[in-house]
Amino acid sequence: MGDMIVGLDVGTTKTCAVIGHENENGQVEVVGVGVSPSKGLKNGVIVNIDNTASAITKAVEDAELMAGHEVAGVLVGISGQHVKGENSRGVVAISNRSRTISPVEVKRVIEAAQAVVIPVDREILHVLSKEFSVDDQTGIKDPIGMSGVRLEAEVHIITGATTSIQNMIKSVDKAGFQCQDIIFNPLASADAVLSRDESELGVALVDIGGGTTDIIVYLEGGVAYSSVLSVGGIHVTNDISIGLRTPIESAEMIKKKYGCAVLDLVDASEMVEVPSVGGRAPRRLFRQELTQIIEPRMTEIMDMVDQELVRSGKKDMLAAGIVLTGGGSMVEGAIESAERVFNMPVRVGVPTDIVGLKDVVSTPQYANGVGLLKYGIRLNKFRVRSRYDRGTAGFVERIKKWLNDYL
Repeated sequence: MGDMIVGLDVGTTKTCAVIGHENENGQVEVVGVGVSPSKGLKNGVIVNIDNTASAITKAVEDAELMAGHEVAGVLVGISGQHVKGENSRGVVAISNRSRTISPVEVKRVIEAAQAVVIPVDREILHVLSKEFSVDDQTGIKDPIGMSGVRLEAEVHIITGATTSIQNMIKSVDKAGFQCQDIIFNPLASADAVLSRDESELGVALVDIGGGTTDIIVYLEGGVAYSSVLSVGGIHVTNDISIGLRTPIESAEMIKKKYGCAVLDLVDASEMVEVPSVGGRAPRRLFRQELTQIIEPRMTEIMDMVDQELVRSGKKDMLAAGIVLTGGGSMVEGAIESAERVFNMPVRVGVPTDIVGLKDVVSTPQYANGVGLLKYGIRLNKFRVRSRYDRGTAGFVERIKKWLNDYL
């Protein structure tokens, strides 16, 4: 049995822990799941360490109980508008006598590509290789062993605010666990829900969480663009709470049970029951009235994503269309709402290629937790699991992480 890995998705509305391992058949087996409400985050960023730590403790303990297995370390996902992605290029001369590219040259060219000026208050989370060029030959995925004079690398660098990263590590520490690594959320979600064909053809993964919507674009198997928007499912819930004058908890329940993002899909005669504030009797209203609150906000979220994709310059290259995931994609009509805005095929992504508690986690809201688990299993394969430490998160660790991302 492989080592137990924990994927920890610390979100704005919920914290979710997924425990699993790689079984003897080489499959990813999920053995424990824990979910607890989050109270310490706003738009994906920690605003209260104590509240975040207690949510982490509860989620991981519930997952441990289900798995019958205690864990020490966790892989944590991070999001928030402070996370930024940018493309960069690096070039090196191949100086060894045989003019053959070895891992040393690859390390050098990646180092050259990531020598962009990063502000003091930010740090690198991932250096993701898109493609290499050897002399004039472009589009090479793995240049090791090739001959040439000049090696060029195109990479996508994801950075985050140091304070936000430190607060995440502090929250995990305070919860009593070790933070083994920090991964950009949609990178993990992509691991869980995208097929290799989609990432080769060109696809945008749109992860609609509680407080953020994460976007990541894959072209020819590599990350070409990433972005985080500070809108998510919680904004839909707030609109319902205000529009129907009902508490947030009730609004969330109504959204999940009766919510729809497209008016045309709702029968004009359908009624729903809405709990009232202050002990008054619940009221009944037409489901279309609820949809009229949800539809504009969902359309607005999709519009903002669409603007990001247009800005990226990659929208016309998405042959495989859009994949929606995250809790916000579970509202009825989300696909129809997205297709109207994006004008291209849309599907909802659920975690695939898993065994064990498959029925429990095969929903979009677990995409991130399962993705982090898969990511961790892959990390283990290369035996480069390392403590994400300020002091040692140097070049070697980043290269190990890069190799894991792209081998």
